[in-house]
Parts: sequence; C-alpha cells; structure tokens
Amino acid sequence: MYRAGDVRVENVPDAAVVNPTDALVRVTRACICGSDLWPYHDLEPTEKGRPMGHEAIGVVEAVGAQVRRLKKGDFVVMPFAFSDGTCPFCHEGLTTSCVHGGFFGFSPEIGGAQAEAVRIPLADGTLYVLPVREDNALAASLLTLSDVMGTGHHAAVTAKVAPGKKVAVVGDGAVGLCGVIAAKRLGAEQIIILGRHPDRIALAKAFGATNVVSERGDEAVEKVHKITGGFGVHSVLESVGTEQAMLTAVNIARPGGAVGRVGVPHYPGIPAWEPTFYKNITISGGPAPVRAYIAELLPDVLEGRIQPGRVFDRVIGMDEVPDGYRAMDKREVIKVMLKP
Repeated sequence: MYRAGDVRVENVPDAAVVNPTDALVRVTRACICGSDLWPYHDLEPTEKGRPMGHEAIGVVEAVGAQVRRLKKGDFVVMPFAFSDGTCPFCHEGLTTSCVHGGFFGFSPEIGGAQAEAVRIPLADGTLYVLPVREDNALAASLLTLSDVMGTGHHAAVTAKVAPGKKVAVVGDGAVGLCGVIAAKRLGAEQIIILGRHPDRIALAKAFGATNVVSERGDEAVEKVHKITGGFGVHSVLESVGTEQAMLTAVNIARPGGAVGRVGVPHYPGIPAWEPTFYKNITISGGPAPVRAYIAELLPDVLEGRIQPGRVFDRVIGMDEVPDGYRAMDKREVIKVMLKP
C-alpha cells in the first residue's frame, strides 16, 4: 500500500531465512482484515510502500539453524504478531506484549502475509503446528485462528462472558461475528448483535445471536436497555474502534459490567469516563494474544463445534487483492480470503 486507497500487487525479492530463529512459510491462505481498512483510508504517501497482511496459514519451507520446534513440511498458523514464547509476558499468555516481538504487515524487512511467502521471526514461539494437512477442508476456519476468531474470543474473555450472562456485540464485521461465536461458546444466555447489514445479521443469528439492534447512538442504547429489562448487559464486545462504538458500549453496559474492546481505537481517549466510574464498569481488551488461544480453540474447529470460516464470503487470487480491499471497504463482502 503506497497511500490511502492505493494498493498494488508487485514482484519483490523472495522471502528467505535471514536470522537463525527464522522460518520461511509458503502461504496457502491469507486474507484482508478490517484493520487493514484503517490505512486504506488514512495512510500517508510512502515511497517504498507498506507490505500488507497479518493473517495466514501455510507450509514451512525452511528453518534457521536455531529453530527447534518446527521442520520443513509442517502446516502452521501464523498469528498476526510474532513472539518468542519465552519472555515473562509470553509465559503469562500475553504474546502481543512480547518484549522481543512485533506485528506483521508493517516492516519491509519482515514483509506481509498477503504474499506467496513470508519470513517468520522467532518462529519457534510464533508458529503453531496444525495436526492436519494443508488441503484440509477446514482451511477457512483454521485461518481465522490467526486473528479474527482469537480476537473475538479475546473480546469475550476480557468482557467476562460466562454462563447465564447477557452480552452485546458492537459491530457486525468478521471480529464481531466471531465474538458472537465466542460468547455462545462461553455460555452466554442472551447475545445482542448491534449491526445493520442483512447478510451479516443472518450469519450472526446462525452463530447464536438472540437479538438484533440495527439502530445507532442513543436509539441503540435505548433499544438494548429495553431488551434487557432496563438494566443493560453484563458484557460488551466492542469490535469497531470508533468513538461512537465505544460510547455505545459504555452506555449499554449494566452497573458492574465489563467492556472488552478489540477494535483498533481511533479516538483520543475512552469516551464517557464519568459513567464508567459511577457504574463500576471494567474496560479491558487490546491486541488479542491469539497465539495463546489457539490450543483452546483448535479442537472446537477441528470437530466442527464452531465454524468461524463462514465469515469468508469471497475468495480471490493475488491479482485481485486491490479489488478485495475495495469490496471490503464498500461493505460488499464480510471478509476476503486470498489464495495465492
């Protein structure tokens, strides 16, 4: 991406092992993320261009001399952040705060996952080896473990979703829809989806949403309170990242409730500080440590209990990536899968 709206497909030098802790992964599936649309709207012009993509599954083609847990031919999930797996934060399950880690899709030296291959730093701590073949029919759902399913789960965990709780999900994008899956999986009694796109609402209902609120702002708050008997919800999963979405999240949370925010924030400060104080609302969340969640979520994917891969409603080739961005930006599709 060279500037806002300017996405190009280019031939670049082949990805390769550079450091002894690296692995080289041939990408079999990648995708476009809702968070990729932020630079698509506001990226300042850059001469070299920014490599894009931070979600992938693929096959290990080569490993560095110090890589011990991986071998050529392994089928792996590439989480959106790389991490060493050994630092204090990795041991605490917060891999996105790894002291030696970072994020894919920012640095030309590392590259992005919307490509035929990608170099993986700190490969032993980053990649998760899958117990299935690369041509597995569950590829779409396995791909969501690199970001959106783990991120939806993180929103639910940080919002303290538990059996019998009332939950609201703000946003009907792929992360919000995976948040519905996560809330259902964790035993929520009632799941309200705040969204207004018919195709997404239909999928949210299939995933377990019990109520739909298509209004916005004060009208949305009023509707949620009406649905919940005037009290609000125990848990809010905020998956958008705008000030209005966060304000809505705070106002629909009941006293003592919690907001799990995973939408990349595009506002200067958390709205409604005073209500959060007087309502004893917990606000948590952030970049999801998806690497730490894969082992928990994978069995449900493999056994078909959850099907997060249904969020993909268009599959494209490499040459179609610019149009994939356009389609996601125009809300013509929920989430685009890339098959190099």
